[in-house]
Amino acid sequence: MTQTLLIELLTEELPPKALAKLGKAFADGIVNGLKSRDYLDADSVATSYATPRRLAVVITNVRATSPDKSIREKVLPVSVALDAAGNPTAPLAKKLAALGFPNLTVAELERAQDGKAESFFYTYTAAGSALQAGLQAALMESVAKLPIPKVMSYQRPDGATVQFVRPAHRLVALHGATVVPLTLLGLTASNVTEGHRFLTAPGQRDVTIDDADSYAATLEAQGKVLAGVDQRKEKIRAELLAAAGADQVLMPEALLDEVTALVEWPVVYACHFEEEFLAVPQECLILTMQTNQKYFALTDADGKLRSRFLIVSNIATDTPQAIIGGNERVVRPRLSDAKFFFEQDKKKTLESRLPLLKNVVYHNKLGTQAERSERVSGLAGFIATQIGGDTAMATRAAKLSKADLLTDMVGEFPELQGIMGTYYARNDGEPEEVALSASEHYQPRFAGDALPSTVTGTAVALADKLETLVGIWSIGLQPTGDKDPFALRRHALGVLRMLIEKRLMLSISGLLEAAAQQFTGVAGFTDPAREVSAFMMDRLRGILRERGFSPNEIEAVVAQHPDRLDDIVQRLEAVKAFAALPEAASLAAANKRITNILKKNEAALAAAGESATVVDPALLQDEAEQNLAAAVSRVQPDIDAAFIRGDFEDALKTLAQLRDAVDAFFNDVMVMAEDVALRNNRLALLSSLHGMMNRVADISKLAA
Repeated sequence: MTQTLLIELLTEELPPKALAKLGKAFADGIVNGLKSRDYLDADSVATSYATPRRLAVVITNVRATSPDKSIREKVLPVSVALDAAGNPTAPLAKKLAALGFPNLTVAELERAQDGKAESFFYTYTAAGSALQAGLQAALMESVAKLPIPKVMSYQRPDGATVQFVRPAHRLVALHGATVVPLTLLGLTASNVTEGHRFLTAPGQRDVTIDDADSYAATLEAQGKVLAGVDQRKEKIRAELLAAAGADQVLMPEALLDEVTALVEWPVVYACHFEEEFLAVPQECLILTMQTNQKYFALTDADGKLRSRFLIVSNIATDTPQAIIGGNERVVRPRLSDAKFFFEQDKKKTLESRLPLLKNVVYHNKLGTQAERSERVSGLAGFIATQIGGDTAMATRAAKLSKADLLTDMVGEFPELQGIMGTYYARNDGEPEEVALSASEHYQPRFAGDALPSTVTGTAVALADKLETLVGIWSIGLQPTGDKDPFALRRHALGVLRMLIEKRLMLSISGLLEAAAQQFTGVAGFTDPAREVSAFMMDRLRGILRERGFSPNEIEAVVAQHPDRLDDIVQRLEAVKAFAALPEAASLAAANKRITNILKKNEAALAAAGESATVVDPALLQDEAEQNLAAAVSRVQPDIDAAFIRGDFEDALKTLAQLRDAVDAFFNDVMVMAEDVALRNNRLALLSSLHGMMNRVADISKLAA
């Protein structure tokens, strides 16, 4: 017989940022422990619950007793169990006693081959065990493996010292309506838990759970507790949207998750702050509200911050004035600090802060932030000249890009670096592109983030990321495994996205060379361009996979080691279109064969010199090679013209016209003829064909 099982551990308030992981680990550990002990049916379903004060799991179809099992036990090798006369030995008697079968005879044992030798086996039926034993073990295992951020030591009322994430007060264990007598952390299981700390009267706080199936509903109805994490989160989301009305509510998922872990009965209230604070950059106000107070900011339809904000309370009341007033009083000093920092920072220009960068160490092997700023500035100026930007403006923007690190506001809120630089640069009267570069040079900050909107911002962003890649790699701190403390993967992806999406006609090798030149004079610097380039190509493959291209299509282009990426997407789209043609498979296989032939004859072609690169029509003897040479001559101008105008798809589709001629050539012509001149001429024809076939991409990579 199976019934629903409930396990709940009631504690003091759990760490909110760890709650989701703790809840999942608690449930998973118990489920896995019961499954391994065969207490669960195939259709058992587990539901995890977690609130600020409890971890719980409800599992359907849990057996009261695990099934009996047939066990085949190896006893001993025959050579050990029997003496030379075939009589049982003392080791056999000892082994049978240890297994719990002291009265077994040799006749009752199974004699079977065991590898190269024979052994005795005994098969018996082990009776299933009661749920209590298996559940106790599964619960202990689950709690022992919880991802606890920091363990607390506390004393139980009986004087015993216990270690757990927070003091535990109650343990509930129900199989159906029956209490399972478990023990944990000095607690004994019952069917009684506690309701909401504030919304239930002190004398009525105990909530009796009649059976495991009614757990969540009983807690909600009697205890004013929403036990489900997703249930609370969606209630908060809906109430925030309703309270926002015509305004837009800023509710990042991380903040929603944290607030969900702070309340058991969420209620949303609207609060206000003084309009004068809106003179402060809204990013500062939003950040302090979200980070320090866990509040939800509101903006109008144009994204401008409102002086109204929303809070999520753990108390439902018809008279929330005290709650609202308290939160308004709490946020006011935070906003006042932001206003003070902003006003103080504006009294000094960004340029006046630059000398102080000499006091900020970037890395002990790479110098100070001032030295890094000089490197980024030089590289940004070089890049600006290559992409049609203003060199002087890019150099200026790069020098000022890190100055806001020395401001009070960024010192208080490091997340605002760059953003505050833009505000302060505008205040200083810097050109708008210089001001925007202070924030844009960090872009893209994450997958899907916007790219810099200006030429100057693009130049500085590329310079900043390339300087980091080359510098950090040169001192041996490249990513290893899942460790990437300097975010080099993100920097590489940012460079690649800018080159691809902005279609910048920049050479990767040229950029890395220019970046390395900025480190002239840095002691012990070794140019890591080759390694960084390979690293970037690996990241490029990932970007292209995300765009929907197949591995073979990607390799067809990336295998050619492209140094520019401005047309790589167009090449791949052409390869994808070509791969769909009926002629593609045959031509890809032929190209692979040609590649292998030419590779094997590299020395012979080199020795032949110019004659190996020019096809002599007089040496074309067989009809098939004559037809192929004529076909190559016929399509060559069309392919060249298509390539020059960037129509890669048309260039590859034109190749399809060669399929029959190529197939006939390999069917009828012996390339490696004994006559050296004839052989070299045929190799020259294949070399010409190979170059034309691989001008857009290496189509041999499409061959299965």
